[in-house]
Amino acid sequence: MNKHLLRMGTVVALLLAVGCSDKDQPYVEKPATDLYTKGYEDLLKNDYKDASLAFDEVERQHPYSEWATRGQLMSAYANYLNGDYDKAINTLDSFIQLHPGYKNIDYAYYLKSISYYDRILAVKRDQRNTYEALNALSAVIKKFPNTKYARDAQFKMDLVYDHLAGKEMDTGRYYMRKRLYLAAINRFQTVIDAYQKTTHVAEALHRLVECYLAVGLKKEAQVVASVLGHNFPGSEWYADSYLLLKGEDLRPEWIKMDQGSWLERLMNVRLY
Repeated sequence: MNKHLLRMGTVVALLLAVGCSDKDQPYVEKPATDLYTKGYEDLLKNDYKDASLAFDEVERQHPYSEWATRGQLMSAYANYLNGDYDKAINTLDSFIQLHPGYKNIDYAYYLKSISYYDRILAVKRDQRNTYEALNALSAVIKKFPNTKYARDAQFKMDLVYDHLAGKEMDTGRYYMRKRLYLAAINRFQTVIDAYQKTTHVAEALHRLVECYLAVGLKKEAQVVASVLGHNFPGSEWYADSYLLLKGEDLRPEWIKMDQGSWLERLMNVRLY
């Protein structure tokens, strides 16, 4: 029993000694340039996690230096490349708050926007990141309109709008399969009202023709088919709508609608 206690005491003493040894190790400060160079070299080797740690160390050891400011931005970039978007965004939010006048602040906003953009999920999934990306991209365009970042942000915004329109179309087609035509009509109207410059507008108009015919609103179907033919005369969607109306012994034509109605406004707008 005494030997057992002795052995236990020895183990505890060794553990305490190791702990004290680690704790008492002297703090070794390295030049900011060495730490930054280490991070940059890790970045070139695609060791993004190590690169982020090295850039963070620049800020930890030299918090008020120019290298610390650069290191914070580079750490966010390394996290973005590593797919750690949450960490990148958090770092960028802090950077933007602390350094609003930094010479490369436009890049910080842009990097934040593409950190959201690269997380956009398929249209059948939750689109929270899509809306976050849209807001972040819009901020880049608004704050830095004459930069290369704004031009790329505008291109990505167009893709985001197309993605959101695709989400509405997917939901609308689902409602059609369930024969919930009024719910489907609302979705297709949203595409036409909110996403007029996307690739989904022609199909949205055609689906409206289908839905209106399904619920017996033939006059409305004729109007929508006319708008479809006016804006997309050579499209397959107009051909399909034309055949549907022909099957109902109808044809696309302009019909006077109630003033102020959605269809009346639609008749007077060129969509694309």
